Amino acid sequence: MEAFPVPLTRRPLWLLPCLLALTACGVRARLPVAAGVGPEPALPPPNPSLIPTVNIAPARGWPTGGHPMAAPGLEVQAFARDLDHPRWLHVLPDGDVLVAETNAPPRPEDADGLKGWIMRRVQQRAGAGVPSADRITLLRDTDGDGVAETRSVLLDHLHSPFGMALVGNTLYVADTDALLRFPYREGAMRIDAAGTRVADLPAGPINHHWTKNVVASPDGKRLYVSVGSNSNVGENGLAVERDRARILAIDPATGAMRVYATGLRNPVGMAWQPQSGALWVAVNERDELGSDLVPDYMTAVREGAFYGWPYSYYGGHVDTRVKPQDPARVARAVVPDYALGAHTASLGLAFYDADLMPQFRNGAFVGQHGSWNRKPLSGYRVIFVPFVDGHPAGRPQDVLTGFVDKSGHSQGRPVGVAVAKDGALLVADDVGNTVWRVAPAKP
Repeated sequence: MEAFPVPLTRRPLWLLPCLLALTACGVRARLPVAAGVGPEPALPPPNPSLIPTVNIAPARGWPTGGHPMAAPGLEVQAFARDLDHPRWLHVLPDGDVLVAETNAPPRPEDADGLKGWIMRRVQQRAGAGVPSADRITLLRDTDGDGVAETRSVLLDHLHSPFGMALVGNTLYVADTDALLRFPYREGAMRIDAAGTRVADLPAGPINHHWTKNVVASPDGKRLYVSVGSNSNVGENGLAVERDRARILAIDPATGAMRVYATGLRNPVGMAWQPQSGALWVAVNERDELGSDLVPDYMTAVREGAFYGWPYSYYGGHVDTRVKPQDPARVARAVVPDYALGAHTASLGLAFYDADLMPQFRNGAFVGQHGSWNRKPLSGYRVIFVPFVDGHPAGRPQDVLTGFVDKSGHSQGRPVGVAVAKDGALLVADDVGNTVWRVAPAKP
């Protein structure tokens, strides 16, 4: 879409509601969300529109006493409320829970013109227009009742932090522009030591997908950092995509970096599958090809593999918007393992290997933040995908729903998911400013 020729400050005020009304237009889905879920999702022909579909559930927050709806046999309660845009979670070995209270940094060159103005309005309506708190908060349940009685700021003055990983006595934090390490002592409520920069991460004035996640290999000898693309589908030029849309492997001792996998538009959640030991990732696919395309997905990550972005999706399905084309790369694009529905914004990923809820053992919980480019809405829920012998085996099951109220407003939006030390599921809700705890329902 071309940039609007008149600067925003000079546009007639009456024009603004008209532009917003145009964004409410767009193409409705012809298929149910479920058609784009599973190992062989439906991939109809692209169906773009002149004005991209923009359909957001405006952020409202939870009413007093409000909460999501848990699946039968489960119950949900607030583990911690009144946080500031909690996005990501990490559970420490002693049971303390780390929460990244964070949001996007300033990005002066990300999506300028009319499209950028529309997207900023969309983000504000979705609850993502708040400044970043730039801190890691520690939550502690001192009496085991499923509620964090104690909270403290473990780290602050960060720069849009997101992923966290503990290796021995070292805590790694992925800021938007750098991987940092801090000394950690079990039971500490505060870290005052300055962070050491392990490696620079792609950022800059565009920084379109700003979140950077990090997980450690089981032996702690490698760190894997996920980095999203600097555009939807290369419209900012491929020169600005250096070291983006990929997973990077970093040596924590030296900071040496190598490419682990590429062609992943926006890889976010990463986790190790308990049975196979494989690294899995949740990926957000591209927008503006219609409400039925392209399904987000999760996949086992093959070292050296190319997953298509920006040239193609789901193997050889070419995206003709990309110039120049690269048929040779498309020919070797790997098909992802399991689709998670078009535009669901599947971000959080956690495998379950605890005993409290044995029905979930070895399967994956996925936090679906919710769509903006689909009619009707998709996502806005937490699902579970069963696994057998290290592979997905069956349809997803709803775990938490009810994030969108009857009037179409979002009361919350799930992001990161993690398994607590006691085996409960924890869910970060950045619109509801809450961390939810899901456990078996009491008799």
